[in-house]
Amino acid sequence: MFFKTSFTTLIVGVFVVYVLHTCWVMYGIVYTKPCDNPKGGNCITPFLAGNPKLQLSIYTALQAKAEGGHTLIHKEEDFDVSNKFERIVNVSLPKKTRSNGTLYALIFVHQAGINPWQDQRQVHLVAQLTTYMVPKPPEISLISGEDQTQGQKEEAQQTKQGDGKPAGGARGGAASTPDRPVSHWRSRLTLNIVSDHFHFDREYLPSDVHRYLRVFQNGKKMVYLPLLFVDELSNRVKDLVEINSTSTELPLTISYDSISLGRLRFWIHMQDAVYSLQQFGFTEKDADEIKGIFVDTNLYFLALTFFVAAFHLLFDFLAFKNDISFWKQKKSMVGMSSKAVLWRCFSTIVIFLYLFDEQTSLLVLIPAGIGSIIEVWKVKKAFKIQVFWKGAKPTFLFGKLDESERRTEEYDTLAMKYLSYLLYPLCIGGAVYALIFLRYKSWYSWLINSLVNGVYAFGFLFMLPQLFVNYKLKSVAHLPWKAFMYKAFNTFIDDVFAFVITMPTSHRLACFRDDVVFLIYLYQRWLYPVDKTRVNEYGVSYDDKPKGKTHRD
Repeated sequence: MFFKTSFTTLIVGVFVVYVLHTCWVMYGIVYTKPCDNPKGGNCITPFLAGNPKLQLSIYTALQAKAEGGHTLIHKEEDFDVSNKFERIVNVSLPKKTRSNGTLYALIFVHQAGINPWQDQRQVHLVAQLTTYMVPKPPEISLISGEDQTQGQKEEAQQTKQGDGKPAGGARGGAASTPDRPVSHWRSRLTLNIVSDHFHFDREYLPSDVHRYLRVFQNGKKMVYLPLLFVDELSNRVKDLVEINSTSTELPLTISYDSISLGRLRFWIHMQDAVYSLQQFGFTEKDADEIKGIFVDTNLYFLALTFFVAAFHLLFDFLAFKNDISFWKQKKSMVGMSSKAVLWRCFSTIVIFLYLFDEQTSLLVLIPAGIGSIIEVWKVKKAFKIQVFWKGAKPTFLFGKLDESERRTEEYDTLAMKYLSYLLYPLCIGGAVYALIFLRYKSWYSWLINSLVNGVYAFGFLFMLPQLFVNYKLKSVAHLPWKAFMYKAFNTFIDDVFAFVITMPTSHRLACFRDDVVFLIYLYQRWLYPVDKTRVNEYGVSYDDKPKGKTHRD
């Protein structure tokens, strides 16, 4: 009996171990063991402890090693590492950069009055000011064929002609293909320096800080130069500006703020994690969604997000396990709305196609794809579909309904009949309105957007037939309540994620819409109590337990 345990208990145990291990790892990242004896020979002392006069100089160059020349764009002569500032400078773009090239920023922190290229006690980093991305395809009016920016271009051409200037193209040359990556300007450069006068111990020097640490010998002491850090996480896709042949000068916002050692180590690990995801095939847009979680929230809210995400993962897995188990053992559709199952399958597929068309983050796209596959399998179980293959041609065979299932089907059909009077006119009217007044990339994009808007706006109505069936039967014993409760918890957790992860507005509103339906289900659960030990009038028990031999047998 001691070794006998359920699979759910095992999963919960693994989850607790995972959370505790993650907390221990996070503690190891934030906490760094200081040197016990600052005057000892085993310590590395900070250069900033001597309050030296520093200067910040920023150059631009076509290559990372400044081969071929460099240009000074900004300098802070009286640079104080503890003072926060923000500067906006206009950067001249070389011809090679405008011709779909690159540009780098070379950031130096050096002693005041000394040329940074000759200062032996300078620290510098290289940051890329440009990145390559495929431009978003233009959206057009499917009826008139007018481009989204066509009117703006015509106004710009009329203005230029009125000033006596030629109206040149945006590219100034051959038009680019839609799938060709184009150089984009990163309009923000965020810098940080550790202001803590921290004394490192050689034996406990963190590996993540080691690559940023530059040390020199000062007598018998080892001294490390200021820890300079370029925050790549602050470079968001929304701040990118497409570079074309007419972009001779673009603004660059230079932000500086001091940072603690613990926050620096945390930022280094997060930056490396985002880079690793890109190496595994995540696009710039996918990485940008993860950046937004770290940049747009403070550390306390970030810690809350982590715990919420951990519980969301646990409930997702438990709901998946119980839902699959319920439908795997399901042999009768008594009390279950088959049309609601069919609609749920259709809506999840439409939502997946919509998220794919909108190039949504993989964090949202992958779970939606897995959910679509599961819903297709549920439809096969609900309609008792059997597939037979004759060569490459499939043959579908539908099972027959018994008397109790036909009674449920009558209630289901009646509920759908009432809903159709309201639902279909609203969906068709919304699609026609969008076709006339909104712009889309293609007819396919309009079709998917119209369908998904109908799903998001009125899709919850298709969850009502199950409520109607429950009302008519005065029973909820036929529902998978274990999986349902896990999904209910996840629905409220999704409300939190709706403010954290970037997603389409309609998808965000749908998270709150489901809350209302779940509350009605809970009310029915209270209104029609279930005796777990009693088999209901349809021969279905509340908790389907596998039949096995008794202890005596």
